[in-house]
Amino acid sequence: MRLVTFQRRGGPPEAGAIDGHNVVSLAGAGFPDMLSVISAGGAGLSRIEAYLAKAPGAAVAPLESVKLLAPVPRPPKFICIGLNYRDHAKETGKPIPEAPTVFVKFHTAIIGPGDSIVLPKASTQPDYEAELAFIIGKGGRYIPASVWREHVFGYTIVNDVSARDFQNATTQWTMGKNFDTFAPMGPWIVTADEIADPHSLAISLTLNGELLQNSNTSNLVFGAPKLIEFLSSVFTLEPGDVVSTGTPGGVGSARTPARYLKPGDEVVVRVEGIGELRNPAA
Repeated sequence: MRLVTFQRRGGPPEAGAIDGHNVVSLAGAGFPDMLSVISAGGAGLSRIEAYLAKAPGAAVAPLESVKLLAPVPRPPKFICIGLNYRDHAKETGKPIPEAPTVFVKFHTAIIGPGDSIVLPKASTQPDYEAELAFIIGKGGRYIPASVWREHVFGYTIVNDVSARDFQNATTQWTMGKNFDTFAPMGPWIVTADEIADPHSLAISLTLNGELLQNSNTSNLVFGAPKLIEFLSSVFTLEPGDVVSTGTPGGVGSARTPARYLKPGDEVVVRVEGIGELRNPAA
């Protein structure tokens, strides 16, 4: 199932499910937003399937007529993993991490598909990062790696836009990762049952049609099982938490010459089994 947060013209954000070329609002099924869908777990998905079979006409809209927002516009936590592909660690001149490198993004950085990445006045080095993200369904603390699948609701795409000059100015990455609009997400959540193995997916990024990142999630240093175990050993994971798993090699800052985002650029991230996330830079 593909789940979205969307907006009809002039209307409020709604949780929805993709049904062919249409989107079906889930308000009538008792889900006012995406966090309520995620919190309901498998029982909620069963309820949605039943509702889709008999949804009233007023709940249905052509997909082309609505605006897709980030599928989880305000996650309880937006957790990101750095240096989590071997080729990316190598291109940055850093060793392969022995433990996950963790940082966070704020909800003010989140935008949806088609929204503009607003390039900041304060940075001259805005960079792109194609990433696969998973969304926590069942929360918990001290979750063993062996039961990781019980805790993943689904998957989406993230572009971890990064201001390298701010990121590298100190040992802490928070400022360089959190300019407004620096977290494009979407276009939807693909539920976990649709992805047999998230650790075997093609992932790529094009900039103005040029292929700059091209890899596979099999090259992750730490996959979802280890990340869930590690993160939950420190803090409680909650339904709706987004975990963005890192980017492969090919980032702009590692190129010669460096390739930073400019106004008018179009960035497209593609992940096998999910689709594409397309955003212009302005």
